[in-house]
Amino acid sequence: MRTSNWIFILLIGIGMFTQSCSEDSLLSGTQVSSFETESNINSVADLRAGDHQNSKSGTPVNKIGAETMQSWTSLILDLDRYCSGMRPNATARAIAYIYLSGYETAVPGMREYTSTSRQLDGLRGLRPERNHRIQYELALNTALGLAVDHFLFTLSDENKAKIALLQDENEEALIVGLSDKEVEESKEWGTKVAEAIISYSQSDAAAEEQILDPQPVSYVPPTGDGYWTFSADPERALFPYWGNVRTFAIAPEETTTIAPLEYSTSPGTPYFEQMQEVYTVNNDARTEQGEQLHIAEFWSDDVEGLMMSPPMRQVSILAQLIEQEGLNLEDALVLHLKLGFSLNDAAVSTWKYKYDYMVMRPSNFIREFIDADFQTNLYRLVYWPNPSFPGYPSGHSCFASAAAGVFIEEFGNTFTFTDRTHEGRTEFLGEPRTFETFEAMADENGYSRIPLGVHVRMDCTEGLRLGYEIADAVNDFDIKRRRQ
Repeated sequence: MRTSNWIFILLIGIGMFTQSCSEDSLLSGTQVSSFETESNINSVADLRAGDHQNSKSGTPVNKIGAETMQSWTSLILDLDRYCSGMRPNATARAIAYIYLSGYETAVPGMREYTSTSRQLDGLRGLRPERNHRIQYELALNTALGLAVDHFLFTLSDENKAKIALLQDENEEALIVGLSDKEVEESKEWGTKVAEAIISYSQSDAAAEEQILDPQPVSYVPPTGDGYWTFSADPERALFPYWGNVRTFAIAPEETTTIAPLEYSTSPGTPYFEQMQEVYTVNNDARTEQGEQLHIAEFWSDDVEGLMMSPPMRQVSILAQLIEQEGLNLEDALVLHLKLGFSLNDAAVSTWKYKYDYMVMRPSNFIREFIDADFQTNLYRLVYWPNPSFPGYPSGHSCFASAAAGVFIEEFGNTFTFTDRTHEGRTEFLGEPRTFETFEAMADENGYSRIPLGVHVRMDCTEGLRLGYEIADAVNDFDIKRRRQ
């Protein structure tokens, strides 16, 4: 990565936001392809093989392949790296609204599912005209183009142009065999849905204000023994009021919380021992340059311009699962909807508790009470030693289990999967890793924050617990169509 980009990240002061740790379920991996590199951004025509015929107007969505959805996800995963100032909170929110747009566009063609509007207060029911002839892939392409352009709002003009390019390339393939009337009505429907979802998102004043000012100078953190604070403007509190943002399935006041360990500077106490563990594991990982460092860097996702954000990493995993299992468009849309809701609600609850508990980061404690020269393993990738928000609970861990809970509900926990998100990357250790259960994958994601040096174990354990609680609420979110 060029020096100028590193400087840009430092000036923004948010090139490393993330999360935490859990228990060490350390499984080894193999190798193959990446969902993060630009070379994998293909239009729907590229993703289809042979003499594939376009679906006709009114074709049930469960009879349509997921190629259009996958083409957009591939682009989103690439663009997310360059969305400065969004990660992880605004990113998690963007994921939820983008895929809500996709779901609502196609749900009239889903016989088993219904609109979320009857459960989401303020989202008005969306119904196409009874005589409209909608080709759902074309409508979806239109809606996702508008939604991605709106919600990934910090992109440069150069990266914004990729959105229009993919939309045009997909449309060229999807209109083949359709009448002018079918094309017009399909695009009109996709536009109507996207504009309704965008309007709905803008009614959330708490989020709309914070995404424009993620590190408000007005926020002054409370002080106390063991409290998190910042030492310079680039480390100023990130999204300190995010606990007030809209949720979809479960609000923070509906979740449970477990208080962190009591702060202590005395060796032998539980708090001190957790700090000592980070010091030892972080330094050993750097010295050995082996499995522990691989785990730390494989799950890092902290660095703007280099890696996708922590919430978007779970979207990458879902895209790989959709491809591996050959899911149809209906299945893909439902899973993306649930994942988006889960990640959004995880960000809201996690950030509420972070700023309630104000637990300091391990590097600050370690430098004062263990080793003044301590450096995290994140420091090699980002000049700033810590994510710019309190540690407890870990957001990384909460995103991991909030996603894992959705995946377990769909596929079962026992499921062999190789995450190839960072395959081929040479700037950090990104070789694919294989897991036999989704729980083990979430555990490792959480645990990775210990050898990276940015979280203590209690942060990660609580983040994982909270994420599964949120996933349970999302899995109970009823979108099934009721039979008369």
